[in-house]
Amino acid sequence: MATCPICRRLPADAKYKPFCSKRCADVDLQRWFAGSYVAPGGSDETPSRDEDEG
Repeated sequence: MATCPICRRLPADAKYKPFCSKRCADVDLQRWFAGSYVAPGGSDETPSRDEDEG
């Protein structure tokens, strides 16, 4: 059985899976809002081209 990714306890309530409680689910959500987690991906910026270049 998998453990809670926040506190490493066994999940106590299937409602909050994979977390063990609402508290751990809220901690995870707050980490996303704070920018502690970053999803991998490319840059959002489009490279600019100078019209004077070839």
